[in-house]
Amino acid sequence: MKLLIPPPIVAALCGLAMWSLDEALPELHFTFPFQPVLACSLIAAGIVIDLVSIAAFRRARTTVTPLSPEKASKLVVGGLYNFTRNPMYLGMVVLLSGVAVWLGSAAGFAIIVIFAAYITRFQIIPEEERLEAIFGDQFRSYRQRVRRWI
Repeated sequence: MKLLIPPPIVAALCGLAMWSLDEALPELHFTFPFQPVLACSLIAAGIVIDLVSIAAFRRARTTVTPLSPEKASKLVVGGLYNFTRNPMYLGMVVLLSGVAVWLGSAAGFAIIVIFAAYITRFQIIPEEERLEAIFGDQFRSYRQRVRRWI
């Protein structure tokens, strides 16, 4: 694997970067009606997406460790995995979107793009290469049927 930092840690560091940018660039701060409601809704949705995705792996009795995809014993393709190959990472993006809205940080949205690009390049692509090596045609068929993000 090319990524040595667990994705949840990368997401937490991105949240910290959002907060730092919000403090450093107050001119990019925004507010709007119901901002806290939208922020909390996004944060909750991101957490739920992640928990549902993790539960699917647990039910399949396969590893959820993103740094060791070679330990995967089953290819999980049901539930949220019918709509996105990476619901756990999507959940992190939704959660980070909630943080950006909560902070009212326009700069925070740039961090979300950076997070998605980083995770795609250093986690998802190598992970998918390993899954293809393990599951072969089953993974190739799944990859053709389901988009990487949404």
